[in-house]
Amino acid sequence: MTKIKPHWQILAALVLATLTAFLFRSIDNGNGSGASGFVSGAVKTFEFLGKDVFMNLLKMIIVPLIVSSVVAGIASLHGMEGFGRMLGKTAGFYAFTGLFAILVGLSMVNLIKPGLTDGEPNETIEKAFKDQFEGASETDKEKVAAAKAEAEGIGPGSGGFFKLMANFVKGMIPANVMKAASDNRAMLGLIFFSILFAVAITRLPVDSMGTMREFFQSLNDVMILLTRWIMALAPIGVYALLLPVVYKSGGEIFLVLGKYFFTVLTSLLIHFVVIMPLILRYVGKVSPLAHFRAMRTALLTAFSTASSSATLPVTMRCVQDNAGVSKKIASFTLPLGATVNMNGTALYECVAVIFVAQVVGFQMDLSQQFVVVLAALLTSIGVAGIPSASLVAIFIILLNSGIPGAEIAIMTLLAVDRLLDMSRTAVNVLGDSCAAVVIAKSEGEKGILEPKPEASS
Repeated sequence: MTKIKPHWQILAALVLATLTAFLFRSIDNGNGSGASGFVSGAVKTFEFLGKDVFMNLLKMIIVPLIVSSVVAGIASLHGMEGFGRMLGKTAGFYAFTGLFAILVGLSMVNLIKPGLTDGEPNETIEKAFKDQFEGASETDKEKVAAAKAEAEGIGPGSGGFFKLMANFVKGMIPANVMKAASDNRAMLGLIFFSILFAVAITRLPVDSMGTMREFFQSLNDVMILLTRWIMALAPIGVYALLLPVVYKSGGEIFLVLGKYFFTVLTSLLIHFVVIMPLILRYVGKVSPLAHFRAMRTALLTAFSTASSSATLPVTMRCVQDNAGVSKKIASFTLPLGATVNMNGTALYECVAVIFVAQVVGFQMDLSQQFVVVLAALLTSIGVAGIPSASLVAIFIILLNSGIPGAEIAIMTLLAVDRLLDMSRTAVNVLGDSCAAVVIAKSEGEKGILEPKPEASS
């Protein structure tokens, strides 16, 4: 019997979860009936299976996977020259594509003007801002307050973006490596230590270097095998993750913010299906369609989990097994990209800030919008390792731009953030995978995205 490929299983899980959520919403009348109680219990069960079981399984292997892959990959390079060249290419690619993403978002938000009606601030959306803020749950209010406090510690009066970059650099150098390994917010520090450790291995005598390199290579092979085992549960995990999201997302606020929602998704789609394929075709000299086929399991996983880090094991497997990129390239570019390369996030931040400015009637000239572009690029990197990173980044930009009503606006954006977060995470992961392919081609690797018999996804 023919086995259904993983990407089709995950896609089916996404569709079934959406249909089930709509069915649950239709029978849940909220009056305490038996049907309503069943729906509530079912949603909580699936939420537990998705967030607490499947996501934890993926997160469980992130640290050993990052350490083993980075160390094994760099230790296989030929000296510091190869490492420095790859670092320069990776940083340049991420900065280049991040800037392109932001410019796409800036162009679309100025073209569509989602916060305006007939050239004037949209009063309906402004009222929705206030109503959403007043009716928000205590949990959401605490989340927004925490994001604002974090932003104020970085924003005006505290050193501005210099402090943001200083915090970023400080986060690269962990005082306690074991603590960094246990904290998802300190992944950049773990990667930095792993790079230094790998470079030190290359300086050892030949016998010692070979032993260490083989150990980490074997450890990496074990982590890839564990990834395959966990991904066998992916359809169930994806179903359990998406069902509560669709069930809880009421339609009213989406109708009010329809143009904003459309603007963000259209911008992300342009970057996803136009900008990145053009880079693959003309810079990487590979087929964009072949790349999408190779990465479809990782992209669907990224969409359902809304986490680049949690998707990292799947991304690495797809890039190596399907796209044909070597371990030494994938193990360096992908963990770094999952931490600092946030094309979709940077695009989203730019659109969100300009949208809020339009709604509250805050006029922004080209120079002010250029500051937003620069700030979005910096904050997409600098705050990636803290909770509610995109909310903190938007707060920072709003505060530094002098746009009023930041806290009220953020509460409304939070209400529709989950579905947008899922979409921009898929864009982030695509950017990471494109970097691996383009850099592998530039390093002269052969067989990248070439047809293979019975290739799995």
